[in-house]
Amino acid sequence: MEKNPALFKKKPILYLHKSTRTLKPLTSNILIQVEKATVQYLGKATFQQLNFTWEKGQHWAITADSGLELTAFLETLLGTTHLPDGHVVRPFSEDYIRTKTEQGSVNSFRDLIAYVSQQYRFRNKSNLQNFYFQQRFNSAESEQAATVREYLEENSPQIPGPWSLERVAELLRLNTLLDSSILKLSNGETRRLALALGLLRQPKIFLMDQPMTGLDQESRAAFGDFLQAIIREEIHVLITTSSREIPAGITHLAYLNSIGIGNTWTSEFFPEVHGGLAPPSWDWNLLKTFLPKNKENKGPIVQLRDVTIQYGDKRILNQLNWEIKDGERWLLKGPNGSGKSTLISLLIGENPQAYSQHIVLFGRKRGSGESIWDVKRPIGFVAPELTRFFPSNQTCRKVVLSGFFDTMGLFKKTTPDQESKADQWLGLFQLEEVKDQPISRLSLGQQRWTLLARALIKAPSLLILDEASQGLDDLQRALFKLTIEKICESTSMAIVFVSHYASDIPEQVSKTLDLGILKTEKSPNQ
Repeated sequence: MEKNPALFKKKPILYLHKSTRTLKPLTSNILIQVEKATVQYLGKATFQQLNFTWEKGQHWAITADSGLELTAFLETLLGTTHLPDGHVVRPFSEDYIRTKTEQGSVNSFRDLIAYVSQQYRFRNKSNLQNFYFQQRFNSAESEQAATVREYLEENSPQIPGPWSLERVAELLRLNTLLDSSILKLSNGETRRLALALGLLRQPKIFLMDQPMTGLDQESRAAFGDFLQAIIREEIHVLITTSSREIPAGITHLAYLNSIGIGNTWTSEFFPEVHGGLAPPSWDWNLLKTFLPKNKENKGPIVQLRDVTIQYGDKRILNQLNWEIKDGERWLLKGPNGSGKSTLISLLIGENPQAYSQHIVLFGRKRGSGESIWDVKRPIGFVAPELTRFFPSNQTCRKVVLSGFFDTMGLFKKTTPDQESKADQWLGLFQLEEVKDQPISRLSLGQQRWTLLARALIKAPSLLILDEASQGLDDLQRALFKLTIEKICESTSMAIVFVSHYASDIPEQVSKTLDLGILKTEKSPNQ
């Protein structure tokens, strides 16, 4: 790389080298450097003294006790946080910016960066973000969304490079999904789509915020192959992740705290990093008073008999039989695309094909005159993608209150008793400070606790948790698991729990429905 005269004229920029504690000049090997930065993210001081040097040939994994800190770090590299003190330099983009400037083209260092965050949003064919949650299960209405192929073609910048749509689809196993609506993708498939879109930017730098979140075990195991394939094309990679999940291809590991980079390691000496912080805790006695009292067992609350769901030629569920009794705790598992989301949509009343099936919920058969609100009333539901479907004006408090009405936002007048209960849940989950902020501006952890409060506020008989702790840092995941365990200890509430991580499953979850096994047991031509 040619040195920028502006940087090296007179006095060179210096940085503090961690191992020697001496000042060294900025070298041409440096891609990005953060020096003595005070960082504000989402209106709060996140780092006090952030120093970080990323050199050519290095591929980083960043871990921390706080998911908020991980996201703030990535946003700092991307230049979207506020730095009252310190600075960030990005020598990797100097040649590109100089060339584009000489050509009279608008340019930015971000042109060379792909960033896959935890909060990507899709738009419909009219370029409007007005999807609603039920669309993904309605064959006709989901056609308003682009197919995977259309979405990749329409959103890929026309930049020459090694990554074609066909090559990206093969690498990320999207070939069989190219003609599917983006609304019908599972969480893991949606994550792979976001990674594909990042590659089609032909980036020099690829930033990924917990990219293995939502991926099934097979996809997580293959993620190292994906990284090594893009590294061979001279893409430099930085991911945030758990220290327990460092994929192949990563050469350097860093641990973040509220000051900045605490420690760094090379691949020869990767440890299992623990920050030493104890998981936070709630007032468990107070939680118990908010939960519904135990009831006498009145038989099954869910009965499915020979349920078959099909979209076109693709059969998602085939003659499924399942029964959930009051107080039972079930693990629903299976690889990405095995039908978990479709099955849940039948339980929560969002799938119109339920009317043609033998489905009995709380003693009442679907299609016997019940309204969708009758179906939803005794069920609490949490899934990470729900935050995408709330209108932009919905605050944390309004989202919690919307749980009384089972709507994606608050559109009715609430009673003083309902408002009091919402404030109690906000206090329990320590959300008072952000209660008036739009849910889209909350951290991922705050969003998850908001959704859990929304689900629990109406004291449901069945709680469905669809990868509800997805994207949380290690401490928050531990707290989420403990919270569900306390709920199980204190109430007879039935639970359906979905997670690709065995360590996240509460100990009281004792029954399993594995859709992956069921698919292999059915006819091969299904």
